[in-house]
Amino acid sequence: MLDHLLSAPVRPERVVIIGAGGFVGGAVKRAAQAAGIDVLGLARADIDLGVPDAGEKLAGFLRKGDSVVAATAKAPCRNLDMLIENLAITRAMVAALTAVPVAHVVNISSDAVYGDEPVPLTEKAPTAPGSYHGAMHLAREIAFRSEVKAPLAILRPTLVYGANDPHNGYGPNRFRRLANAGEDIVLFGAGEERRDHVLIEDVAEIAVRVLMRRSIGVLNVATGEVHSFRAIADLAIAAASSTSVVRETPRSGPMPHNGYRPFDITAARAAFPDFDYVKLPAGIRRVQEQTEGHHG
Repeated sequence: MLDHLLSAPVRPERVVIIGAGGFVGGAVKRAAQAAGIDVLGLARADIDLGVPDAGEKLAGFLRKGDSVVAATAKAPCRNLDMLIENLAITRAMVAALTAVPVAHVVNISSDAVYGDEPVPLTEKAPTAPGSYHGAMHLAREIAFRSEVKAPLAILRPTLVYGANDPHNGYGPNRFRRLANAGEDIVLFGAGEERRDHVLIEDVAEIAVRVLMRRSIGVLNVATGEVHSFRAIADLAIAAASSTSVVRETPRSGPMPHNGYRPFDITAARAAFPDFDYVKLPAGIRRVQEQTEGHHG
């Protein structure tokens, strides 16, 4: 649940986005700038957060009164070495945020911090990650809560899709690219597992709203609707007017998250009653149009 420290939206003095060169950080930067906010975007080319004195260097970019978005990570975190690298990045961010009295911190986390539940997940669901990626994000949340004195908001997006996604993950991002290339879309099993997918622009919009209200607490960023991967493949093919064929394959292991990971978005509706998530069919069409516009 979120609480707003400001009763009405106010532009922060300045927003510093750590990880502005990434998929999520870049989208937040664009959305904040579109809202007329002064933004300093820090990418890996500006500062390497993995080096021993990174915290001191990062503190040099910050000034009193900044609002800070922590959107950098080596992700997805797949193994122990990556976990250790991510903890070093977290240590640098925490060191900087404790050295400089910033006004607000927004940490971009992940729904991977949750365990598997047979009911829609709320912000009060137990954090019980079953992966290195989830463990990394939970460790980062704990570090920020324990060490950073500034007002803190934690956003936990579910599966994110969009035109500039760098990971080509199974789902809307990969399926769209395959459909555009006229290649077959190969499903795990029959693609029957149902998941929630959120458009990158919606993630950025929520982040900017949180910055403008100086919100604190935890918020899941998810649409509240689940779709099967088979349905997503069909939507991608339709949006691309493609001749791609969907193929099923024998499943070699259990379905991730028991094949079902829904969200209860009551808290998001309470926090931002005038905000509506883009539904997946419209989102896939929008991303297709963005892609065609970029190439056209």
